[in-house]
Amino acid sequence: MGRSDGGRDFESLVLPHLDAAYNLARWLMRDPVAAEDVVQEAAVRALTYFASFRGDNARGWFLQIVRNAAYASMKLDRGLRTVPLASGGDADAAAPEPADPADDPEHTLVKTQAHAGLDRLLAGLPVELRETIVLRELQELAYKDIAQITEVPIGTVMSRLWRARRLLAAAAQHEAVP
Repeated sequence: MGRSDGGRDFESLVLPHLDAAYNLARWLMRDPVAAEDVVQEAAVRALTYFASFRGDNARGWFLQIVRNAAYASMKLDRGLRTVPLASGGDADAAAPEPADPADDPEHTLVKTQAHAGLDRLLAGLPVELRETIVLRELQELAYKDIAQITEVPIGTVMSRLWRARRLLAAAAQHEAVP
């Protein structure tokens, strides 16, 4: 694949990973609107610096840019807290997913509650643990790729995953016990 048409290469190598980028940004930012802004900023940065991309892992490269943009945004927004009016004041609430027409109402309710519970548990994790578990379990990235994206050694990735899983299990058990 030549680099003569940089726009075409960018489209074929980076744009297919927009969903993964948004997912990571949403988990880091805990706000869908802020996540969209972060992904947009990351896409602009990626396009700007695409000519210098020499690797073979465009997904990891782009997710690293998304992560850096998210952290930069969090640093700028430190102390600021917005409350969306549409969600009734819960800034961490995700937009409801459309119902699958094949699901019956009971199945849809159970699925929605399970997603909300997982969202709540993940949101309770410290950001470095949350990003690591999202990259591994939801994005299904290899430890090596996670280490590259988060700029930490693989041992740290494994340690963070272990701690995140332990905290999630404890929190889920705590929620299940009345």
